[in-house]
Amino acid sequence: MSSNKSFSSETSDRYAKAIFELALENNELDIIESNIKELSNFYDFDLEFANFIKNPTRTINDQINAINELSKIMKFPKTLKNFLSLLAVKRRIFFLKKIMNSFLNLVAIKRGELSAKLISSKSLSTEELKNISVELSKTVDSEINFDYKIDKSLIGGFKMQIGSLMIDTSLKNKLKKYEQLMLEK
Repeated sequence: MSSNKSFSSETSDRYAKAIFELALENNELDIIESNIKELSNFYDFDLEFANFIKNPTRTINDQINAINELSKIMKFPKTLKNFLSLLAVKRRIFFLKKIMNSFLNLVAIKRGELSAKLISSKSLSTEELKNISVELSKTVDSEINFDYKIDKSLIGGFKMQIGSLMIDTSLKNKLKKYEQLMLEK
């Protein structure tokens, strides 16, 4: 049996599925989703916290104390606090970011939402993003949430990925195709 997934991805997916199922079982999916979104934002914003989590030299007690303190401040339900403590005890806390992303993906799938990546050459307004999302949602008959970024190196146009479908209308891509054609002749 061959797999393209890394150990960290498989492990993260298993832990994400565990907290997802616990949240469902305890009717806490909405609150845990909200807490995980807050925690993910905090992780992205506070480099000191992210480094603390990723540091394998921290003792389990240090990590659990930090989790307990954070749980009080952010008002985590017992289920989430215990889950985070388990990650520390099992020495899997350094997978936290991947676990949170996998969990949020499971929640989106349960709601019938699709995640999509949109990269444009120029900044799009909130209204433009909303219109794109609404139109595509109608087409695929599912709500689409965008991970939106700007990449000026595209020169013009955009790149979009929805699942395995990739659309690339960027000038950079078109120029690359012309370059390839010229090299072949």
